[in-house]
Amino acid sequence: MIDLMDEAKKLEETIIEHRRYLHQYPELGMDLPITTSYVKEKLIEMGYEPKEICDSGIVTTVGGKKPGKTFLLRADMDALPIEETLDLPYKSKTENMHACGHDFHTAMLLGAAEILKKHEDEINGTVKLMFQPGEEIFTGAKTMIENGLLENPKVDAAVMIHVRPGVDAQPGTVIGTSALEGAAASDQFTITVQGKGGHGAMPDTTVDPLNVAAHLHIALQEINAREVHPSEFMVLTVGQIHGGNAANIIPDTATLSGTIRTYKSDIREFVKKRLVEVSNGVASTFRASVDVEFSKGCPSVLNDKELLSDLNEYLYKLLGDEGYFNASDFPELHLERMSGSEDFAYISEKVPSVMLRLAVGRLEDGYTYPQHHPMVTFDERALYKGAGVYASVAMEWLRNN
Repeated sequence: MIDLMDEAKKLEETIIEHRRYLHQYPELGMDLPITTSYVKEKLIEMGYEPKEICDSGIVTTVGGKKPGKTFLLRADMDALPIEETLDLPYKSKTENMHACGHDFHTAMLLGAAEILKKHEDEINGTVKLMFQPGEEIFTGAKTMIENGLLENPKVDAAVMIHVRPGVDAQPGTVIGTSALEGAAASDQFTITVQGKGGHGAMPDTTVDPLNVAAHLHIALQEINAREVHPSEFMVLTVGQIHGGNAANIIPDTATLSGTIRTYKSDIREFVKKRLVEVSNGVASTFRASVDVEFSKGCPSVLNDKELLSDLNEYLYKLLGDEGYFNASDFPELHLERMSGSEDFAYISEKVPSVMLRLAVGRLEDGYTYPQHHPMVTFDERALYKGAGVYASVAMEWLRNN
């Protein structure tokens, strides 16, 4: 087993510096000028020739001096429109925040890049490094694929790491899995209820869209409770309800918006179909009409069975019981699959892929806030381990394939 963990440890301070700089300048979506400038600058200093193949989408390669396949390592770089409330020395200087850990992902891949460059002559094939924008809006990976990410050289396998706080394991522990679904599909929906507005004292002359919205909010939960088999995963969340602007006026329209999370494509399509049918049915019951719009869809991340088996074997040899555990062996922890979504899914549709997760903070050490929270933080002791895993896994897979 190729073990580059000692080299990663020597780079720990540098990787932490990467993370802290990126954490201070979080940017959104596909427009990441500060972040991409920093990443390209560091890669050039290491001897790379990075290319920006789309807005803020960076690709570079290492190796290629020996014949072999191509292994892709991916990091996402965009942040969230959340104002950080934790008072860190390297607190965000903008109104955005790296509340999902993408600053960790990018710093770890920069660390791996430095290690791999030192071992370039030993790589059996090529390692392609992907630094992507727009993960939070499910746009980055798809756009990079459309702009040639998986070609020249053609990618044969791909791996990503996602951090996970609040796990009772040493920081840097890899959470393996046997599940073939790495993350859920996501579909965002907006339901616009068209009623008939009027005076609040004369409701009989109106069609109240707020009443329809209230009934819809309850009715939609019956899809999960009564129409999807209990063994299947599905979460339907209504995150916004809007309507009206005065206490004594029944408004003309109201809107509900939310997300659907599923693992299986047939369940995904069934739930979307039933959401439309239930919405129309409830609306017609109360003399209203609805318009249902789906946006920002993303499929499930598919873990390739053979690649997953190989990586689980590599990681156990590399890290042992202290640094690796298979979530499938501890079902009570509910870590086998991620119920959130990941646009790495678009890559997993094209090439054999695996999503790994990295423990980045124990509850007992004070890492109590979840991702996407304005006070979430992550244990930086995990950073060098993530970099070492990236580099070791890529070189080992290429050596064996």
